[in-house]
Amino acid sequence: MATSATKTNTPVPATATKTNTPVPPTATKTNTPVGPTNTPVAGSYWTPKLGVDTYQWQLTFDNGASGINMSSPATVYDIDGFDNSASVVAALHAQGKHVVCYIDVGSWEPNRPDAANFPASVKGNKMQGWDEYWFDIRSATLKPLIAARFDMCKSKGFDAIEPDNIDGFDGNNTGFPLTAQDQINYNSWLADQAHARGMSILLKNDPTQGPSLWQKFDFALNEQCGEFQECDYLKTNFTNNGKYAVEVEYTLAKTAFCPAALAAKVYGLKKPANLIVTSEWDPCQ
Repeated sequence: MATSATKTNTPVPATATKTNTPVPPTATKTNTPVGPTNTPVAGSYWTPKLGVDTYQWQLTFDNGASGINMSSPATVYDIDGFDNSASVVAALHAQGKHVVCYIDVGSWEPNRPDAANFPASVKGNKMQGWDEYWFDIRSATLKPLIAARFDMCKSKGFDAIEPDNIDGFDGNNTGFPLTAQDQINYNSWLADQAHARGMSILLKNDPTQGPSLWQKFDFALNEQCGEFQECDYLKTNFTNNGKYAVEVEYTLAKTAFCPAALAAKVYGLKKPANLIVTSEWDPCQ
């Protein structure tokens, strides 16, 4: 799901069968982070440990299989919140792993079980390259519907939230006049919602707002920041402050991004170039 005009975002369809190709860059980002300095959030919820935890990101099933592959030795699994049941989360917990709940909070996916709950008023333009439609993140109508998704993650026993498409303001044709401050307000609200439920939350992409949001978010995940030369915020705002960060690359060779990731204490992960996030696990470490 593309979140900006310069990169392709998470390859996760409602049906887990997309085979999209990354959209080439067509514009240059010009947004500047704005917003108040956030106060660090205290809580008893789990967060991944820098230099300790290893990360697996599997948002689709392999070759139409009925479930995810649990054989990876990674200590953290990031999986789709709708497609996986509480029993899957429990099985991963039984292996001593922590589990992150992927959900889309920035765009409407027509094949999700709760799709009919979202009125036309919160849906904007179609996302480039995907059968999804941007949300109006300013809408008060949207928030309880997203909160219900957080409740679902909590009820299934997930430990954390991966909120997708949280940088719609940044060069995307959403159909709404979203500002950087609108995005900061919404993303901050998302962080508060996760923490209120005893779950941690990661900052997904949104590199230009890392300086304004890192204190609200417990860890970070960025796609293709090595390819697009925007990984600095992972080090400056997260790992330098003792917070975990994951870099996922699709087209770069590991030799092209792993040395910098390791030096920055960022957990580097190579995934297939076709953007299907499968059980393949190829970390830098």
